[in-house]
Amino acid sequence: MITVIGESLVDIIRDAGHAAPARVHPGGSPLNVAVGTTRLGLASNLVTHYADDPYGLMIGEHVRSNGVTVIRNACGVTSTATATLGTDGAATYVFDIGWDLSGATLPALAAVETSVHVHTGSIAAVLGPGDQAVLGLLEAAGERATISYDPNFRPAICPDINPVREQAERFVAASDIVKASDEDLAWLYPHRTPEESLDAWLELGPSLAALTRGAAGPVLLTRQARVELPAESVTVADTVGAGDSFMAALIAGLGQLDALGAAGRHRLQTLGPEQLSALAAYANRAAAITCSRTGANPPYTAELAPLAAAVT
Repeated sequence: MITVIGESLVDIIRDAGHAAPARVHPGGSPLNVAVGTTRLGLASNLVTHYADDPYGLMIGEHVRSNGVTVIRNACGVTSTATATLGTDGAATYVFDIGWDLSGATLPALAAVETSVHVHTGSIAAVLGPGDQAVLGLLEAAGERATISYDPNFRPAICPDINPVREQAERFVAASDIVKASDEDLAWLYPHRTPEESLDAWLELGPSLAALTRGAAGPVLLTRQARVELPAESVTVADTVGAGDSFMAALIAGLGQLDALGAAGRHRLQTLGPEQLSALAAYANRAAAITCSRTGANPPYTAELAPLAAAVT
């Protein structure tokens, strides 16, 4: 069982310079990861927050139809993110976000205490009051589960970089696996390169760090090895959810390598270049498939060759 903790929202997608009606899709980085891991064969919980309003009903139908088990706080209104797409398909966002887990604490605690892996990140890790509850749930996961973190920063929500940097490093120190984009790290640490920042994060405790660089492709780092792959060539519909698909496939691939949970922690800590290369290719392919279609629409198992078959 995998538990993902974080925001659910509705993506309202508009094309710059076009009068076509906006497209509306369920989204939010953690929700996308929960759907992505489930489509890749893992049983997934989503600990989240959305209301019983029209947007919330859309989210609920989406996650349930994808086989995700939902644990949620239902108060307030459902969050939204309005994405405006440029001519290159890249998105800029405006947010109307609330994040509070007060109505779901006990079932969320039960979920993390029975999971082999717990993932969090994005708005859920920086926006109060829910961010402190997330940290508490990671602590409760303890030694039973491996933990992953993807900051997926949104400067428009938390523009003051210093507390965001401190909070991010708390989550990094609590994690076994971290993933960030080059844009995330360039904003958080403008005085050094993204790879230098990932190296520094590895020193805080994680065993595996992944860097996504858009069209330049991913880099995976451990203390013993480094692998780099070019991005796959695809016709880009948009980039919404591509990083989340990469993260979901990273988790699913590590599951295929028996590198999740307390029993898999040693395996995670000793991954070699061959395993890292296969893992990077698997996650890279998942992101490329998502870029080839509109919205956050991660791939299914049938669309990806099993990673384990590529690893001796």
